[in-house]
Amino acid sequence: MNGPPAFDNEKYIGEQTAEILERVARFQNKLYLEFGGKLLYDYHAARVLPGYDPNVKMRLLRELKDQADVLLCIYAGDIERKKIRADFGITYDADAMKLIDDLRSWDIPVLGVVITRFDDQPAAIQFRNKLERRGISVFTHRFTKGYPTDVEIIVSDEGYGANARIPADKPLVIVTGPGPGSGKMATCLSQLYHDYKGGIKSGYAKFETFPIWNLPLTHPVNVAYEAATADIRDFNLIDPFHLEAYGEAAVNYNRDVEVFPVLRRILEKITGETSFYRSPTDMGVNRAGFAIVNDAIAREAAEMEIIRRYFRYRCEYVMGFAERETVQRVELFMKDFGLSPEERRPVVVSARNAAREAQEREKGDAGIFCGAALELRDGALITGSNSPLLHAASSMVIHAIKHLAGVPDKIKLLPPHITGSIKALKTDILKEKSVSLDLEESLIALSISAATNPAAQLALERLQELKNCEAHMTHIPTPGDEAGLRRLGINMTTDPFFATKDLFIA
Repeated sequence: MNGPPAFDNEKYIGEQTAEILERVARFQNKLYLEFGGKLLYDYHAARVLPGYDPNVKMRLLRELKDQADVLLCIYAGDIERKKIRADFGITYDADAMKLIDDLRSWDIPVLGVVITRFDDQPAAIQFRNKLERRGISVFTHRFTKGYPTDVEIIVSDEGYGANARIPADKPLVIVTGPGPGSGKMATCLSQLYHDYKGGIKSGYAKFETFPIWNLPLTHPVNVAYEAATADIRDFNLIDPFHLEAYGEAAVNYNRDVEVFPVLRRILEKITGETSFYRSPTDMGVNRAGFAIVNDAIAREAAEMEIIRRYFRYRCEYVMGFAERETVQRVELFMKDFGLSPEERRPVVVSARNAAREAQEREKGDAGIFCGAALELRDGALITGSNSPLLHAASSMVIHAIKHLAGVPDKIKLLPPHITGSIKALKTDILKEKSVSLDLEESLIALSISAATNPAAQLALERLQELKNCEAHMTHIPTPGDEAGLRRLGINMTTDPFFATKDLFIA
């Protein structure tokens, strides 16, 4: 965070914990709590609510761990098609394993993993085998027969009853999973069905962060959530059930509102009682809006996130990952708020100027010139461009840490004996075509140089000051650049151009 906070984590933990425990007590000490969004590393929330701890949910969960079991759900189809979690650049199955490791590091054990909509997919079977052979309990749930319209079949031994009950004995069962559509709700309702058959009157609720129900529908924080989910066509709306029941406007999103009538009928069929949930908003446990302490800062941060999503989807479109409709939708959000990337994001113009200047310096060279720019916490704009030695991202980061460490421009952080050795490795041994160092390679070279070069050591120590800084590149980063930028915590946007004419980029 580079400025004053917009969010109070302690207030949020206190209010959210109290609300969860109230729900547990309401359902005779047994609650299945579906976690919407990311349990760990919620960087979207941290970007739109400055001051928000990306791991605040984990801090909350750690306070409840003696009363809670954790179930992790993953959709078999996501395993099969190797769906990627964009903020880490890893597949959903790898993310599930990472989440298990992260939970263990917080001293929170995982009860088991549920593979949902399992249909004997080869990749899902392999994933199950991998986990079971490492001592992780794995449960498989088939597609729920009759879903979503035939409630009689859904709430029967042919529907939810076809799934074996998962032994979760603590009062609170946290049901989480990577991404939307992971089967969290179906897992909760399947457990509810078995509990009621066994005489346990358990309950269901949703842990929500976005959209924030008590902010206006057009508040930038809520619109930033729409921008973040534009690729899956989620959209926010006023909860019509909540408005009818209470005469109060509350913001929810389309999938929750669409499924509510069916979900309410399912709950009433399972429990044999009229549901006291009168709206999808009622089901949510969401006190995030009450922990916003500076609305103006949150608005500005959310508008910046909309701009970032705009750049991201433009790049995903040219890479074939997103549809033109997704880009157009975020463009409409930009127009609604009158957002100009060039005006609101100074690094955009600086990066493009850096590319143009590099091209002018190398007149006659037909290569592709990439520019990069980074805005430091003090507002200083640092640029870089590609060269035979360094990628643009590498140049930018090295210039930034030299500036922060007060190292004069004429002092080289990467001496020729190190870069020459790497060049020989890449060309003579690994037979690579490109000698230029990407960001990951440059950081390794810098750490080697730091062992004998005090200036390099001084600069290396300033890397952590780049976290949460804004940056822009004129071309889509290579995998090594992207990984390095992600690990440094830099908020990067790029123009939708490739840095090479090659189709395969290692």
